[in-house]
Amino acid sequence: MKSLKNYLNDNEKLVHSTMMKVESHVQRQVGNWIHNTVLLEGHDVPFKYKRQKKYRSLKGARVDLFYYPSTEQVAGIDFEVMTVVKINIS
Repeated sequence: MKSLKNYLNDNEKLVHSTMMKVESHVQRQVGNWIHNTVLLEGHDVPFKYKRQKKYRSLKGARVDLFYYPSTEQVAGIDFEVMTVVKINIS
């Protein structure tokens, strides 16, 4: 497995944030995956990731995450989202 520095060096758009407080955490089933959406304190953009199984709610927790900005089109309108590569509870 690559080290954190190698991930950041290889992917210039990848961002590493630590001790971010989760304001909202929503999980929903889509096929065989659980889609997670997290809203972080001080950010207006949703952070999204997928898991194979449901996880306990992260609301109120502090998390460390690796993510990169992307856009998602809904009803013909582009929305900015952050795609999470890795998330850990701090």
